[in-house]
Amino acid sequence: MRQDPAEQPPAARRPTVAAVLSLALATAVSPTAWAGGDPAKGADVYDKCIACHSPSLNRIGPRHQGVVGRTAGGLTDFAYSPALKKAGFVWDEARLDQWLTNPEKLVPGNRMGFRLQDPAQRADVIAYLKTLK
Repeated sequence: MRQDPAEQPPAARRPTVAAVLSLALATAVSPTAWAGGDPAKGADVYDKCIACHSPSLNRIGPRHQGVVGRTAGGLTDFAYSPALKKAGFVWDEARLDQWLTNPEKLVPGNRMGFRLQDPAQRADVIAYLKTLK
């Protein structure tokens, strides 16, 4: 016979440490971490990128117009690193978040040394990049 939860000792009603940690981890790595980005704020944060990138022109780095949905290393008029040419994935929100967090971890041997550590700023920049069609 099942016991009424109100009659259980307080320790039995508390969530387990494993349950709490599982929920925290799932929330931390959830795709929704970047889903709520603000493109207007992202345009401001993008100012950090313009030393090497432009929305419409190749510079030290490739142009970002159309980057979401593009194959990594896929522009024919840009000289990518051999590592990025061989990456074999398409840029989506999750990959861009990984890239902006730590490019070397995602694609060892690439040429980009910039990292954007703030998750909210990454979300905003990704939201902005999605507008560059």
